[in-house]
Amino acid sequence: MREHDMLEKEEIFSKVLRAGRRTYFFDVRSTKADDYYITITESKKFTEEDGSFHFKKHKIYLYKEDFTAFAEILGEMTSYVLNHKGEEVISERHQKDFKKEYTLEKQDNDSLPQTSTFTDIDFDDI
Repeated sequence: MREHDMLEKEEIFSKVLRAGRRTYFFDVRSTKADDYYITITESKKFTEEDGSFHFKKHKIYLYKEDFTAFAEILGEMTSYVLNHKGEEVISERHQKDFKKEYTLEKQDNDSLPQTSTFTDIDFDDI
C-alpha cells in the first residue's frame, strides 16, 4: 500500500480543540478490517527554562461497542461538574488571586466550629 493511501486511510475525519497549553485531537481511524474507531489525543506543551519546548501526549482508543456507554458516562460526569460547580473556571491558573482567596476562605472555615460526620467503627463489631 502506498504511503499516501495509508495516510488517507488513517485520517478519515478529524477535529481539533485548542485549550491553552493543551490541544485535543479527535480522529476517526480505520481498523485492518476497515471498521472505524476513534482516538482522542491530549497533547500538552511544556516549556523548558532555556526556551525550548516539548509535548507530552496521551491517547485513548474508543471502539464502536463502547460508544454508547462512553457517551452516557461522559455526559453524566460533565453534567455533574457543571451542576455542582457551574461553568466558571476556578483555579490558580485562571485566577491570579486564587491562593489569596483560598487562604482567606480556609481561615474563615477554620474559625467555624468543627463537626464530624465520621463514625469510628471497630471491625470486631461487624
